[in-house]
Amino acid sequence: MDKFQTVLNFFVGHQKALGYGAVSLLTAGSERIFSVVVFECPCNSWNLLYGSVFLWVPALVLFLLGLLLNSRSGRILTGCCAPGRSPLCCRGSRVWRCLQVLWLAVARAAVAPVTWISVALLGGHFYACAASGSTVVQKYMCEGKGEECLKLVLQAPCGGTSQEMGVMLKNLKAQSQVMGWILISCVMILTLLCTCISRCRSPVSVLHLRFWKMYLDKEQQLFEAKAKEHAAKLAERNLKSFFDSTELEPFQTPSTKAWQGISSLFAFNPEGHYYSMIHKYVSKKQMGGSIKSEEGDTFPVCLGFVDSSGGDETRVL
Repeated sequence: MDKFQTVLNFFVGHQKALGYGAVSLLTAGSERIFSVVVFECPCNSWNLLYGSVFLWVPALVLFLLGLLLNSRSGRILTGCCAPGRSPLCCRGSRVWRCLQVLWLAVARAAVAPVTWISVALLGGHFYACAASGSTVVQKYMCEGKGEECLKLVLQAPCGGTSQEMGVMLKNLKAQSQVMGWILISCVMILTLLCTCISRCRSPVSVLHLRFWKMYLDKEQQLFEAKAKEHAAKLAERNLKSFFDSTELEPFQTPSTKAWQGISSLFAFNPEGHYYSMIHKYVSKKQMGGSIKSEEGDTFPVCLGFVDSSGGDETRVL
């Protein structure tokens, strides 16, 4: 039992990294299946378009799907253009906060497409097909070799008995793999720099951050349990009134304004430290204050996980 608890604690403590790893593995596996089972270069004038579609379109689809499933983008967009309501992201410092949240959403949604492109470049099939149809690549590979060489370049992705075609295919795959490793290196360097900068600018200590994440996980668990219980009681009251033809019993439930308040973007303020928008709302309500932006509000990137709590995404990524 102790070993099982240790394993469970490991998965809970590293769920974000494991989630990224799972997404990357699934994307890489899908790319290999596509390249082996589905992809078949036509080896004619369609090479450039056909190879480019397989290289870029799945990456675009994965990126858009990642944005669609991202709880951060949903938090910003939901209700922002409702009739009679001014856009939330156009209020002073909130513009910068919205941009920060969108940047984090884009960065998270880019994991799968970057993995697809990287694995595809390392495999070389898609690039070899697309590059063989490019006039720039054709001129580069056939400089001083005549028109016959241009035809060989188009046929190179399909293989053949010609030794020259084999050399061309190896060169195309080598170019693809070099670009793949360059892309991976650039992404890793950028990720390292962003992580270091965000941690250096953190307004709280590492142990405080760990506690903060524990609090948000527990708050979300209790919120879901309480919300289900509250919804069940409200539904039971309404159905009882409907079927028994009785008057509705008084029932206290959060107002629309309260739901909007706890759904707004989080801002850190050292003068009044709160761990979530629910924490801030109930504290301000008790003191008779407002949860609107105050002087001293900051938006540290390292606290971006606060706005991602409460969505299904936090359970996957």
